[in-house]
Amino acid sequence: MNTSKWERKPLGAVADLCLGKMLDQNKNKGEPLPYLANVNVRWGDFSLDGLKKMRFEPKEMERYGLKFGDIVMCEGGEPGRCAIWKNQVPSMMIQKALHRIRPKEAMDYRFLHYSFLHIGQSKGFDPFFTGSTIKHLPAEKLAKVEVAVPPLSLQRRIAAVLSAYDNLIENDTRRIAILEEMARLIYREWFVHFRFPGHERAKFVNTELGRIPAGWEVGKLEDVLLLQRGFDLPIQNRVNGTVPIFASTGVTGYHNEAKVSAPGIVTGRSGSIGQVQYVQEAFWPLNTTLWVKEFRKGTPMYSYYLLREMKLGDFNSGAAVPTLNRNDIHGIPTLIPSLHIQDQFQVYVGNIHALIRVLNQTNDNLRQTRDLLLPRLISGELDVSGLSI
Repeated sequence: MNTSKWERKPLGAVADLCLGKMLDQNKNKGEPLPYLANVNVRWGDFSLDGLKKMRFEPKEMERYGLKFGDIVMCEGGEPGRCAIWKNQVPSMMIQKALHRIRPKEAMDYRFLHYSFLHIGQSKGFDPFFTGSTIKHLPAEKLAKVEVAVPPLSLQRRIAAVLSAYDNLIENDTRRIAILEEMARLIYREWFVHFRFPGHERAKFVNTELGRIPAGWEVGKLEDVLLLQRGFDLPIQNRVNGTVPIFASTGVTGYHNEAKVSAPGIVTGRSGSIGQVQYVQEAFWPLNTTLWVKEFRKGTPMYSYYLLREMKLGDFNSGAAVPTLNRNDIHGIPTLIPSLHIQDQFQVYVGNIHALIRVLNQTNDNLRQTRDLLLPRLISGELDVSGLSI
């Protein structure tokens, strides 16, 4: 492909940049609206569970609001991490830790997003970072990052190829969300509303947690499972492999050694707490997590949904940094169903999670294929000029 007509321009010349609003409960006025924080932004998508709100005045709506096609990028944490906003939630705003990047007419928003993905993968943002221990990508530095600007028609063709993979990923992700919700509803049906198989013949007894089926127990969380702090693994000690490394918000990389065998359960210990993750392969939980070291009177599936329903984010014991102390929750009074019912739940919902795993593996393969094509398309090495869109 002839790339001689591909200009390279600083981002500030092809997009409008804006940082989000500072969270200050004492000063902020106006209408409470949902906002995205750094923790809500992933590479290529958003985590929209547990969104918080802050107040915005009418004059701030345009400045801090999001429109379809805006790119939202992390200023700190993992600077450069970004995703395209597609109106997933109405009236969404952004907090100060995020950049809103709004492409001008010469840029296709999808092409620009894939350019950022390529820059991030090739560590092209690194020279623009500030800070020694905690990295940041301030607006004045971000504006200087150069991006390729091929003709708009070609941008759209390149974006169409890469988007085909992401559309399949999004479709699988929606299926995963439906399956996860099905499993959660089954948990509530069996263990909250007590409509488990054979419940019509069950007898009930009074306990400190209310009426429960005879043969079930009331104990403490530590009777069901034992939580343990994760393990240190500095970046310089990581060896690229296939073992997922779990931080408090999910997989943050891969290593060649596992610390914990599957199945496993991980939740945040510091930085971000409340999210509970079920792991179906050997893994390495980082020191920012708690993981289930021992399943005592709880099967893995029951233990996972039990922790999910406990709203662990409400047990924050930190001041500046959210922290979950395992000792604070080990003593919580907890329902312990009969092992027979738990085993049935393990099989029934385990089949759902097996399908979820297949879909996740399919998505991993799609991402790998997309990422192999990405540098060749963004550089013009692959010719898509004849592609009809």
